[in-house]
Amino acid sequence: MNAPIDPQKFRNPQTTAKGEKRAQVFFKRLDTLWLNTGSLCNIECANCYIKSSPTADHFVYLTLDDVTPYLDEIDAMGLGAIEIGVTGGEPYLNPNMIAISEAVLARGHSLLVLTNAMKPMMRPRVQAGLLDLAKRFPDKTTFRVSLDHFSAAGHDTERGEGSFAVALRGMRWLSDHNMPMNIAGRAMFSEDEATARAGYDKLITDHNWAIDAMDPAQLILFPEMDASVDVPEITVACWGILDISPDTMMCSNSRMVVKRKGEDRASVLACTLLWDDTQFEMGKTLTESLGPVALNHPHCAKFCVLGGASCSA
Repeated sequence: MNAPIDPQKFRNPQTTAKGEKRAQVFFKRLDTLWLNTGSLCNIECANCYIKSSPTADHFVYLTLDDVTPYLDEIDAMGLGAIEIGVTGGEPYLNPNMIAISEAVLARGHSLLVLTNAMKPMMRPRVQAGLLDLAKRFPDKTTFRVSLDHFSAAGHDTERGEGSFAVALRGMRWLSDHNMPMNIAGRAMFSEDEATARAGYDKLITDHNWAIDAMDPAQLILFPEMDASVDVPEITVACWGILDISPDTMMCSNSRMVVKRKGEDRASVLACTLLWDDTQFEMGKTLTESLGPVALNHPHCAKFCVLGGASCSA
């Protein structure tokens, strides 16, 4: 049984419970801008970090009008083409998703879409839009499909009975139309990484998908996130002790745009993971959001520093 987190930890942005100087990450460059298109999802997973569900509305649908100012800011900052990541909820529930995707691609950016590849993506209107975008902007969109395990039993434990089969139909459609695709799995569902990659490799081979299970960028195995389980706080000294550079952390090179229920404007968060903690809300514009981020949350330690994970491509 995992020990519960010490309630004295992660309280002060400047210092740890032991009084040591807390690590922070300084912004270096914008490699990825994430768009959370809304918290609604067609399913409710057992352990969804962002609490998405068919009724979740803490993040409302982003519109093209919400997104355009951020694309304009990227242009004004002279960043050139970057990666635009899209997440949710399930992005293809958002009726504005195709229009947003078109606007992103028309500016020359690449698009990374996190999807469960289930019924929202398979609706005729969405399929027609995706086929049109693929024709006009070939190989500029990558679909990262959430497949928690390489078996139906493992995946369905998290996402509900029958979810695995539905997701495979969506992946078959993407594959049949030569749309770039990778997989996001979860480390907790396998005995070890080698076992997981071997299991996914067999599944991939059986379905003839163009995915390399041994490539961490094509099969991403995310560590579990449970903010109630004890984890060390990250101090300034930890960078040297662990031989990790703060420049490799997500918050040094990415931000996420969300629109909270009841607000008239979108906001920019430091991270895709820390959506419900106001200390990580960085402002309304990209320019306002580029300050340092104190690693004052268990996810900072477990997912990024010790887990070595990143949501970007």
